[in-house]
Amino acid sequence: MEYTIRSGGYTAVVTARAAALRKLTYQGRDLVVPFPEGGPIPDYRGVVAAPWPNRIEDGRYTFDGVAFRVEANETERACALHGLAFPLDWDLVAEDEHSVTLAAEIAGDGRYPSSLRLEATYSLEGEDGLAWAVRAANTGDAAAPYGVCPHPYLVAGESPLDAWELEVPAERFLEVTPDRLLPLGERSVEGHEFDFRKPRPIGATEIDHAFTAIDFEPDGTARVAVRDVERGTGVGMEWDRSCTWLQIHTADKKPPAPNRLGLAVEPMTCPPDAFNSGTDVIRLEPGAEHTARWRIYAL
Repeated sequence: MEYTIRSGGYTAVVTARAAALRKLTYQGRDLVVPFPEGGPIPDYRGVVAAPWPNRIEDGRYTFDGVAFRVEANETERACALHGLAFPLDWDLVAEDEHSVTLAAEIAGDGRYPSSLRLEATYSLEGEDGLAWAVRAANTGDAAAPYGVCPHPYLVAGESPLDAWELEVPAERFLEVTPDRLLPLGERSVEGHEFDFRKPRPIGATEIDHAFTAIDFEPDGTARVAVRDVERGTGVGMEWDRSCTWLQIHTADKKPPAPNRLGLAVEPMTCPPDAFNSGTDVIRLEPGAEHTARWRIYAL
């Protein structure tokens, strides 16, 4: 099952599985890397990653003195990747020509301390692009840790990713272990190949890292811009202060897998392995809610 919404030259297709953004176009041009209808979702494209973004080391964490274990679905790194919501078929809550809202329930069990209701809303607002919001409500009787991010792969244009120009308003990034991509510590982007505070080509740089110390505008939003300068096209993504972390991934693959098809841009409420470090984890008490918002638009 999937849902199509349209407005202002934009068309978005959202799947019931994972509440994933399968396709987003502007005047027929892809703004995200799509995936085929009815099949598996490759590389978590467009999914809602909740109740944690990124990974948990060994699929193990402790919350309020209780140990929990989740499947290490990232088998090559022995980590639990992208939460519990992506395998689920989400239920339709509301739909019209310009918007759709889907919901899913996460049970409180040996994997997670409490039950959780997630609602993802996609809406096309004229020429403003795709607004995307995820609301979480703790429906159980115990507190729970929470984090969330979207997982789109942005497409600037028809030129190769190496030629795209990238702008990322972040002053620091998280160094990670090369084998498992687990956090080692923050460092400044100053003088590093990850300094994209001023727009410049991505080139051969390989990125699969979280950024922070994000420069939010006076209106409370931060923005990433990716441009295909040669073709004169591009795509932007913005988010609010609910997400103080940002994962950027150049989608590097080993042959014969398709390499560097798009740029993953994932505003996150917390960094990798946050359920173990505790860094910026949201504590959802029973009855409490949290909402995060993003927007993707053509340049």
